[in-house]
Amino acid sequence: MKLEDINLKKHPAYNEKWVQDQIAEDPSILGLGDLILRDKERTQTSGGRLDLLLQDPETLKRYEVELQLGSVDESHIIRTVEYWDIERKRYPQYEHAAVIVAEEITSRFLNVIQLFNGSIPLIALKMSAYKYDDKVFLKFVKVVDERSYGFVDEDEPIAEQVDREYWEKKRPKKILEITDEFINLIKQADVNSVPKYNKYYIGFTANGTPSTSINAKPRVNSVIVQIKLLKDEEIDNIIEVSGMDLLTYETKYSQYRIRLNSKITEKQKEVLLNLIKQSRQLTEK
Repeated sequence: MKLEDINLKKHPAYNEKWVQDQIAEDPSILGLGDLILRDKERTQTSGGRLDLLLQDPETLKRYEVELQLGSVDESHIIRTVEYWDIERKRYPQYEHAAVIVAEEITSRFLNVIQLFNGSIPLIALKMSAYKYDDKVFLKFVKVVDERSYGFVDEDEPIAEQVDREYWEKKRPKKILEITDEFINLIKQADVNSVPKYNKYYIGFTANGTPSTSINAKPRVNSVIVQIKLLKDEEIDNIIEVSGMDLLTYETKYSQYRIRLNSKITEKQKEVLLNLIKQSRQLTEK
C-alpha cells in the first residue's frame, strides 16, 4: 500500500477548516481519549476564536485545541495558552489542558513548549496527512504530554437531535444493550417516558415534556448515567455497595454520575430504579 504525503498548508482543498471538521466529527482521532465536541470557533473575550473545545464525558476534563497548518510559531503558542487561560478562568472548577496541533514542531519551539509545560498542562501534537485511493487520512502523534493538574463543572449540554440508528452505528451492541436496560428502568418508573436520542446523550420525555433530571451517555466501553439527586453519603454508599462505578458528583446540575460497563445485575436494577423514583419525586416538588 503506497501512501502519498500531503502538505496541508500548500494544498488548495484540504485546509484548516477541513481539518477542524474532521476532528469535530470524531475527536478520538487526536489520540487523547473518547472525547466529545463542546464547541467550535468559540468566541473569546480577547476577540479571537478557539478552534475546538473538547471534553472527556467521564472526567469532564476540557481540552482547548488550536490548529495550525505548516510549522508552529510564536503566535500559535501564545494564542493556545491565552485561550486555555481564558477558558479555565471562565470555568475554574473544570480541569483544563491546552492542545497545540501543527504539521511541524521544530526543536526550537519544542523546547519552548516544554518550558511552558512546567507550569501549564500543555499537549503538543504533530499532524500528518496521507492520501490513499483518493481518500485523505490524518495522523496525530503526541510529541509533548501534559503534566497533570485541576477539575470541572458542566455548562449547558449540547442537544443536537439524532435517532436510534445513529447510536447503533456509533456504539457496540453490548453498550446499547446496557443502555436499553437503563431505559427500561426509566419506563418502569414512568410508563409515559420515552427516550430522546441526541448526538452526545440520550434524554427522556414524558407526555411530550423533556426531562432534565436523568440522561444516559453511551461511550465506547461503558454507559454513563446521570440522575438528579441531592448529594447524600447514604446514596454514595448504596451505589458503591451495589458494585456500580460512582463517578464525580455533578455539582451544577445536582446529578449523580454512574458508569455502567457490564450487564446490570438485579440488585443494581433495584438500586437504580429506587434512585430514579427519588429523582422524579425531587423534580416534581
